[in-house]
Formats: sequence, C-alpha cells, structure tokens
Amino acid sequence: MISLRSTLGVLFASSLLISSALANADAIITKARAYLGGDEVLNGVRSIRYAGVVDTLEKDADGAEKPVKHDIEIIFQKEFQQRIVLTKDQVVETTALDDYEAWHRVQEKNDASRWRTVLFQKNRVKQFRASSWENLAFFRGIERLGGSVVDHGIVQIEGRAAHKVGFVHEPGIVYVRYFDPETGKLLYTETDQGARIREEGEKIVSGIRFPERIINVTTLPDGKERVVTITIREVSVNEPFSADLFRVPLNAPR
Repeated sequence: MISLRSTLGVLFASSLLISSALANADAIITKARAYLGGDEVLNGVRSIRYAGVVDTLEKDADGAEKPVKHDIEIIFQKEFQQRIVLTKDQVVETTALDDYEAWHRVQEKNDASRWRTVLFQKNRVKQFRASSWENLAFFRGIERLGGSVVDHGIVQIEGRAAHKVGFVHEPGIVYVRYFDPETGKLLYTETDQGARIREEGEKIVSGIRFPERIINVTTLPDGKERVVTITIREVSVNEPFSADLFRVPLNAPR
C-alpha cells in the first residue's frame, strides 16, 4: 500500500526538480538575451529585415550539381508576419505568412503574367508561426503561446560545453538551442525537421547583435548533406511594413 505521505513526498520532490530545471533554463535565457542586447532593447523590437545572398548547390538540366548564388530578403514583423523573397535568374519566389495564412508564389522575372501561387496547409502554417516567434521573441515568452521550455542541462558539443535548451511550440515543432554557459552566446540550433543551424560573424544594429552568416545543413533522403549559407549584407530594425506585403495575393502582380 502506498501511503499518502510517501505520495506527497514524491510529488514535492518532482516539483522541486521541475522548478530547478525551469530556473536553470531561465538563467541561461536571461544570459543569452543580455548577450544579444538586453531586455530593454529586445523587448522593443517590432520588425527585422535582412537582405543578403544565398549560396548553395542546385541541379542543372542534366542533373549535375552546380554552385548558385541568389539574392534574398527576409522580413519578420509582429504579430506573426513573415516574408521571404528569393530572386533567381529566371524567377522570383516569395514565401509569406500572414497570421494563420501562409503561401508561396513563383513568378517569372520577365513576364508578370506567368505566375502561380499555392497555399500551405495547417502544419506548415504552424511551422511558419514558430519561425516568426523564434526570430522576434529572442528566446522568452513561449509559454504565452501554449509552448514550453525544456532544460537539458550542460552537454558536450564539438568538444566544448554547451547549455542545451528546447523550445517546444507543440509536439513536432521544436527548436533545440545550444548556448555558451559562460557568455550566453548561441552556438548551435537543431530543429525537429532535421535542420542544423550555425551562426557566424557579428554585426551590431540598433544595439542588437546579429550574425553575418547563417549556415543551414540538412540531410537528404540519400544521406547527402545540403548546405545553404545566407550571407547578411543589411539589417534594419523596426522598419514599418505594409500589411499588403504579407497577405495572400489574389491577382497577378502588375
């Protein structure tokens, strides 16, 4: 027979462990935000715009891989607006989020009448919303969205100590961040979609540290790795953007 006293003892011990884990996670998040610029600066961010260049490999008409370079513009704006424009040789690809609607448009550069737009399904919309939050919240406040923070403690990654923290938006949408325990600097990110993301370099804009390069590595079904590197040339903070930029386009652009 399990006594009430022993049951309460187990519950109390468990609650202490949970409280301790949350305290540890909050401590490293506080340190990470201080490293980026501090609460006062980060809490005032309403939008971020990046402009730069994407380097990766793409297959040509013969199926051979070749290095390519495309211009890219990325905009995040509260609440839950996102727009990514990728300019290629022949087409312009736009992917956007407007709260609970997300869409993708491909348009020929030299003929505005040739275009197609698709709407994303519910699961992709959730992923875009998580991405938008991750880029504007600076690690704090996921609980207000119904998510949670999971503290994994100190682990070893590539021969160095890192504080591992999971940001769980919901099952299947998780960002795992690895922070330097001493400085709070973000070292590495993993997503449940299989992406491994590293940031390099530094540029300070409006009192906030931004990376100069973002390196995204995914493993393809054949086991090969696909590397996409974004080199950031410009960053702007709190530039206002029209709601029309994010809305689903109903007609061909003019």
